[in-house]
Amino acid sequence: MQHNIFTTMRSLKLSEGCKATQVYAFNPTGGEAGGGGYGGKVGGKFLQHLQDLRANSIRTKSSRNSHPPTNHNQTTRTDVSVESLLPAGLPTVDLIEPKIEPCLKSVDFVESLADVYTKVENSSQLEKSDRFLEQCAVFKGLSDPKLFRNSLRSARQHAVDVHSKVVLASWLKCERREDELIGLSAMDCCGRNLECPRACLMSGYDPDSVKDPCVCLRGQPEEDVLMGDEDYLTFDADEGGGGDDDCDMSFCIGDDEIRCVRYNVASLSRPFRAMLYGEFKESRREKINFTQNGISAEGMRGAMVFSQTKRLGTFDPKIVLELLSLANRFCCDELKSACDAHLASLVCDMESAVILIEYGLEEGANLLVAACLQVFLRELPFSMNNPYVMRLLCGSEGRERLASVGHASFLLYYFLSQIAMEEEMKSNNTVMLLERLGECATEDWQKQLAYHLLGVVMLERKEYKDAQNWFEEAVEAGHVYSSVGVARAKYHRGHKYSAYKMMNSLISDHSPVGWMYQERSLFCTGKEKLMDLNTATELDPTLPFPYMCRAVLLVQENKLESAISELNKIIGFKVSPDCLELRAWISMALEDFEGALRDVRALLTLDPNHMMFYGKKHGDQLVELLRPLVQQCSQADCWMQLYDRWSSVDDIGSLAVVHQMLANGPWKSLLRFRQSLLLLR
Repeated sequence: MQHNIFTTMRSLKLSEGCKATQVYAFNPTGGEAGGGGYGGKVGGKFLQHLQDLRANSIRTKSSRNSHPPTNHNQTTRTDVSVESLLPAGLPTVDLIEPKIEPCLKSVDFVESLADVYTKVENSSQLEKSDRFLEQCAVFKGLSDPKLFRNSLRSARQHAVDVHSKVVLASWLKCERREDELIGLSAMDCCGRNLECPRACLMSGYDPDSVKDPCVCLRGQPEEDVLMGDEDYLTFDADEGGGGDDDCDMSFCIGDDEIRCVRYNVASLSRPFRAMLYGEFKESRREKINFTQNGISAEGMRGAMVFSQTKRLGTFDPKIVLELLSLANRFCCDELKSACDAHLASLVCDMESAVILIEYGLEEGANLLVAACLQVFLRELPFSMNNPYVMRLLCGSEGRERLASVGHASFLLYYFLSQIAMEEEMKSNNTVMLLERLGECATEDWQKQLAYHLLGVVMLERKEYKDAQNWFEEAVEAGHVYSSVGVARAKYHRGHKYSAYKMMNSLISDHSPVGWMYQERSLFCTGKEKLMDLNTATELDPTLPFPYMCRAVLLVQENKLESAISELNKIIGFKVSPDCLELRAWISMALEDFEGALRDVRALLTLDPNHMMFYGKKHGDQLVELLRPLVQQCSQADCWMQLYDRWSSVDDIGSLAVVHQMLANGPWKSLLRFRQSLLLLR
């Protein structure tokens, strides 16, 4: 039986099933006419099992209740009025308006995409990653996230410098939402299909690192991975590369005397060579007082070991930090690189990253800062709760400090601002990150995006004057779609006619696009408004707002059934939380509580935190109010409904049933799987 079930599952083609009027038709008599589908032996037995469950459930209920059944719905409806379910009353046109899309949006998408493709083809290897990032920005406005992720993956594959690799790899991880898996460290990669975080800390073009889930050399110290050395030797701080007889000079630090080889120390840097072999008095002394140079005797022994072996052994991190400071003071490039890589290999969690990044910024350790930054980015959005991290990433001073070590870029702040806008668009942190994004913008498309996003956020914060200024900056940089933001800001500031004239001018100056007429409809009334809405639908049938607006206008004329029919036109091929909310709203006015509950449950599947009625009531609260008003179903009834709705391709009804079953029943793993299949459609 198990073999038959898996064979049946593998034989199903979801894409073909979704196109048909029924996904899997079944034979009620349990015959075998259906072959491998639910009409066969497996499907017949499964259906019979559900019917038995349902019958048993009914018998159990009847045996429990010895008294005559009462009509629960009728008694409840006297207690719960329609007015209590609709705290905001019926929807009005004035209170609904389409969101301005927070992305680059062109008048001719095909032309924009072709231009970016040409840039990618004509760019050098050093520029390809940036061109793919521009392609990401173009794809961001589309409803298919796979296109955006593919471009993001291409940008990572062609990245050359460590900073770009760290940010892009972290962005890809965040897109996969693997930060939600509990118990996984940000630097943990082995055994999972993720790019190894250590691979990002090696500069240079290496496309294979993206394909290989882990490039860690197991059993080999991490420092060696970063340094690229094959033969790794360890030394204690008291060991040297040669005997004491080879030493010809000493550094005195306090009461300690550190014996070393003059030539080896001189080879560390030009300042040491000038001091030990030049015209300075130290060149003629066998003992040199080094007490006032900010390094301990243990640190100087470490420098002596490195001068002889060119390796950092198993030194304490404090000693390595001293060596890093010494390397900066005396321009020891090789020693600094070794210390930088060694300290970067020690970064493994938020605590170590917060501590070590300060040393990295102070000493200009690029690799160490990259490793710490990688932890912050891979822990997003949780790392935003750390005040130190947010000061560093959001503040202007923090940007300057990161820029001093090569880790402040448009790419970094584009990623951070996207995460911040998803978490809380109106927050001060979001505004500060977008300001940093604008400061890092150099190319035209970067300025267009940064200024447009600032305008969108300011409009959400109802700071209309600032929003208008930022949108105007974006328009000046060449982003035509930002004119919508300028008009919207003017409208909210009371300049309705000016906003209307602006959209009129936009329509006359460019080829007609659906969103232009949609926007102009906001600033007119009556037949002119309806004409613009109809034109917007003709030019772009996928825009939800015209359907919603026409539905609300029908509600005002008390044509509730016609309003729901209008919404069904868009919901039939494009489901959005706003449309589901509006249909549930009107259904409640019609006292179709079952239909309203179905839409609210489906809405909560798409957006669990959705606030209904202009943010006045959470969806879960509405479910609790509506649930007593509809007939209650047992788990077996729910399975039967799910089976029927799945077969008739009623995805919204199926999502609603699954939502109910997840709230009060077992088998959650199987239900989650069914839910995922529905959402894939």
